[in-house]
Amino acid sequence: MRAMRLERPGAPLVLAELPIPTPGVGQVLVRVHACGICRTDLHIVDGELDRPKLPLIPGHQVVGRVASLGPGVTAVTVGERVGIPWLGGTCGRCGQCRAGRENLCEQALFTGYQIDGGFAEYCLADARFCFPIPEGYPDLQAAPLLCAGLIGYRSLRMAGEGTLVGIYGFGAAAHIVTQVAVWQGRQVFAFTRPGDTKAQAFARRMGACWAGAADQLPPQGLDSAIIFAPAGELVPAALRAVRPGGRVVCGGIHMSVIPSFPYDLLWGERSISSVANLTRQDGEEFLALAPQVPVQTEVTAYPLEQANQALHDLRSGRLTGAGVLVVA
Repeated sequence: MRAMRLERPGAPLVLAELPIPTPGVGQVLVRVHACGICRTDLHIVDGELDRPKLPLIPGHQVVGRVASLGPGVTAVTVGERVGIPWLGGTCGRCGQCRAGRENLCEQALFTGYQIDGGFAEYCLADARFCFPIPEGYPDLQAAPLLCAGLIGYRSLRMAGEGTLVGIYGFGAAAHIVTQVAVWQGRQVFAFTRPGDTKAQAFARRMGACWAGAADQLPPQGLDSAIIFAPAGELVPAALRAVRPGGRVVCGGIHMSVIPSFPYDLLWGERSISSVANLTRQDGEEFLALAPQVPVQTEVTAYPLEQANQALHDLRSGRLTGAGVLVVA
């Protein structure tokens, strides 16, 4: 099979010819049709997230069809279309897992990080952590639902029930969660890089009632704010934008250093929280919700061999919506 492989963090991915893997107990072999490009992939490739398996095939927004089953697999069938998300496996026994917080399991394994992912023609996955893909979503449009959609959905839930929601960084996750928030009857205020009028127009097209630069204040105080951009300086900016009792949710797995800020910004029972990974319950709920909205994903497609170009475009802010590798 062809695969784009990371051999050394900070170096470009290398196109490799590798043996097709054989599924073990509880695993499925998936013939990959499409795989979304995520900022987490970028953090791994750039060396900002340490301890990846090396060499590594990145990619954790995988859509494909089950090609073969390992021993003991009964929940899925050969030929079924499935999605493979970031969360690739947990212990199922620790206190976090038993409490429904498997996203915080200390023994969790992650697709495209400790497990080879979907920047390849085939990949293995634990059958218990695969999701059926809702009908009506072609492969390319379904791929961003598996991380951008899931993390956006979890972030929105953690933001609380307030109706005025700010979103900092308008990329793959933001364009999905904005549609969900508007469908729920909320108002979305989008914050982009200063001068990025293209992203601001995109945000308004997705349903945002206001769009401006990240260093601006919104026209009214917000109930909550979600930060998707990995820029620590946005935390005090978001605190300035939310009113007393508001919450700032950091939706990324990596963020630059958060600068010091005066206590006045936090006072008034404002709070800051992070989103860590996802749970299978998140996936089941969101993938059932997406067709109801209906969520429409905007994608830019790249052939597998152009994975480095796709990552570069994401890094430089050139992507509108989500980037997706076309594999099959």
